[in-house]
Amino acid sequence: MNKKTTIYDIAKELNITVSTVSRALSGFPAISESTRQTVIETAKRLNYSPNKLASALKSGKTYIVGVIVPSVQAHFFASIIHSIEEGLKDSGYRIILYQSNESVENEIKGVKTLLEAQVDGIMASMSLETNEVSHFQEIIKQNKPLILFDRISTKLKVPTVTLNDFRAGFLATQHLIDQGYKNIAFVTTIHQIKIFNDRLEGYRGAMKVNNLVVNEDQLIFGGLSIKDGRYGTAKLLRGDHMPDAIIAGDDFTALGVIKKLKEVNLAPPKIGVIGFANEAFSAYITPSLSTVDQHPNQMGRDCAELFLQMIKQNNPYDDIRNVILEPTIVERQSTAL
Repeated sequence: MNKKTTIYDIAKELNITVSTVSRALSGFPAISESTRQTVIETAKRLNYSPNKLASALKSGKTYIVGVIVPSVQAHFFASIIHSIEEGLKDSGYRIILYQSNESVENEIKGVKTLLEAQVDGIMASMSLETNEVSHFQEIIKQNKPLILFDRISTKLKVPTVTLNDFRAGFLATQHLIDQGYKNIAFVTTIHQIKIFNDRLEGYRGAMKVNNLVVNEDQLIFGGLSIKDGRYGTAKLLRGDHMPDAIIAGDDFTALGVIKKLKEVNLAPPKIGVIGFANEAFSAYITPSLSTVDQHPNQMGRDCAELFLQMIKQNNPYDDIRNVILEPTIVERQSTAL
């Protein structure tokens, strides 16, 4: 195995002190430009790479940010991660990704693992199981930046990047009403996490504005998956009142809704279906899925910008910003009466 080049090797090669090499590589102003260039050229020739761990211990920074998401299988979260990386790279930061897989236990382990890795900060979107948030409080106690995005908790006074989810629920419902649907059901998840409650309230608001009655039996609460979409739709079809449209908690749930409706020859737009997130597959299934675009790329860029702002402050929580993005409707075949 080839021995890794150290600053001692460079010093020996140039017959100068180790401290001179170290100062030249770190840009110390008292080192002459000719010496600095000689050291840099020798370092390149000897294939020297700095010990980043040692530098991190000395500076107190690792230039690594932890990102916790429910799942990278969703294009929505993958797009956010990509934009966070793009937004941080010019400042020299990299990310470590941790998936909770919708488990609060995994999420707690993720926070612990990332803090043990000495990350400079953490960005997170909460799991569906998350209610108690003491594991996130530990990040704040260590005076490290914590940014929550998409799924957040009002119990934590930290910067956030979210969608206007009340507006999202309202727009999804209003779109269906404008298309001629009146008896609108909602298949979604437990709404202890703020965004799901806000979307439900947006739905109720749109129904009220249009003088339409919300049938509580047509509000189906479960998980967010294709399986949950199928299950929720089957339950609706067994009910006393057949809906003429269904709002799904996300696009995966909407896909399950469509699959079940196809099985009973009620494929959209006979019964209208709309989801949330504008997942990549939404435009390519049959019928194509109407959905709410949550602008994940902008969400990721805003997360990166907030982090870079926080690390410039004496206390990262001196100036807490809450960014709210506006949703837009993507109209496709599943709601085109």
